[in-house]
Amino acid sequence: MCRHRLSTLLAASIVLFGGGPSLGRQICKPQLSFKEVRSSEPRNLEWKWTAVLAVDASACATTFGRFEINFLREKEDAPELEFSERFTWQTGELRIGQIEVSIDFWIDEAVYEYSVGYVTPCGCRNEQSGVLPGLRRTGE
Repeated sequence: MCRHRLSTLLAASIVLFGGGPSLGRQICKPQLSFKEVRSSEPRNLEWKWTAVLAVDASACATTFGRFEINFLREKEDAPELEFSERFTWQTGELRIGQIEVSIDFWIDEAVYEYSVGYVTPCGCRNEQSGVLPGLRRTGE
């Protein structure tokens, strides 16, 4: 009986105190979308894959951060390969803009699929000022 009470007390304290400040917090991330994708002409047995992405970080407290692009690469005489590459997004004070990223491939490789992968949370702009979204300070 004593073990049951101890287990219940432990579970209740984890629920009450384990979530702490993160309970109810909004998670903000920039919105990244592909605007243009192009391939260069082969040169020295390599070619360059380049993408222009639109960045909307208007909800973010910062003007830069990290993200990944997921690729599915095909290669002659080799199995398909899924991998991710890390990049950095950056905007001006308006927190809206575009960036260009690129990656090199060998001449016998082709990009079959690509997508925006993991985007690091950027901290919410409204929380930085001490005001949660939808709430106002008294006197405003």
